[in-house]
Amino acid sequence: MSVKVRIPTILRTYTGGRAEVPADGENLSQVIASLEQNHPGIAARVLDDQGKLRRFVNVYVNDDDVRFESGLETATPDGAGISIIPAVAGGC
Repeated sequence: MSVKVRIPTILRTYTGGRAEVPADGENLSQVIASLEQNHPGIAARVLDDQGKLRRFVNVYVNDDDVRFESGLETATPDGAGISIIPAVAGGC
């Protein structure tokens, strides 16, 4: 399945500055593997050492937070939009 992945500014160094890139896969795990194949180094910024989503990285398939779906096994239907969003902390 072909999907579009929206890349946050902080990770665009891996995509040559592109804000959106295509990827393939039937689930999020396969999509991340496709991203890594075409943009080496990006998976390490999204996944931790155990291969799980990093705690402070939110990923959405269309408008659904994968943490409330099936995590890395969340289906990525053809044409889906995937957003990688680093958590932002702040305050006074």
